[in-house]
Amino acid sequence: MSADPPRIGRLVRFSLTTADAKSAAQFYEAAFGCRRTATDRLCGPEFEELTGVTGGADRITLSLGREIIELMQFDFPGEPYPRESSSSDLVFQHFAIVVADMKQAFQRLSTIGGWTPISTAGPQHLPVSSGGVTAFKFRDPEGHPLELLAFPEGGNLSWPAVSADEICLGIDHSAISVSDSAASIAFYQNLGLSVSAHSFNHGIEQQKLDDVSGVQVDVTALAPHCPTPHLELLCYRRAQQRPTPVRKASDIASTRVVFELSRASKATDGHVKVRSMRDPDGHAFLIA
Repeated sequence: MSADPPRIGRLVRFSLTTADAKSAAQFYEAAFGCRRTATDRLCGPEFEELTGVTGGADRITLSLGREIIELMQFDFPGEPYPRESSSSDLVFQHFAIVVADMKQAFQRLSTIGGWTPISTAGPQHLPVSSGGVTAFKFRDPEGHPLELLAFPEGGNLSWPAVSADEICLGIDHSAISVSDSAASIAFYQNLGLSVSAHSFNHGIEQQKLDDVSGVQVDVTALAPHCPTPHLELLCYRRAQQRPTPVRKASDIASTRVVFELSRASKATDGHVKVRSMRDPDGHAFLIA
């Protein structure tokens, strides 16, 4: 008889593999105002078993609002981010940074070197049917896709600025490209997430945002018990979805979200056991 699956309570951090954690941290601090909260070393048999790679990793932990980003630099580097990858490819995974003012956030990013755009014509204001948000997608200096996200006026009350000059407020979600919405929804529902929103995004604004010709994408929001941050599934219709081999934890494209168990699922002995899993399309995530 198989054990019951773990039940997710909340998304606690976003984990990126990087070839140079110090340089990556400097970019995130300069571009978004992230704050460095810790630098540590991860190694040993349990870490190697969890990640599936030999050796350890240096980790820099950053905070952005209430959210946490960790930058992992492994002792033995894996593959670089695949060139020519598209938003519709199954390797795609980004996290969306909520901004108080898109114009200011974009201007600030424009003063920082090293990043490359995904969106083809600057920030795009999507129609109400696609959420009515303004968004801009791009890649950091190592190729990780990211998004700046501004909600319609009055729609971001859960993202208060601590100070008047604060532009980037936190992380709303991580989005992944999937091949089959129904299969991925069922998988994550079995872990305790629930569908909180759905939209069918298309049109010229979405095409400019994603740089995908004739784009038609089903967007499904999946929320844990604590709904923010959450997970979004991007299922592109009729677009080429190049499959990718299973990525090692040390590969630059190996982005992970880290979930925390709900109280009902936590071990009663207080021992924290981190579990590594993959979804139907190979996206890795951790449950602690």
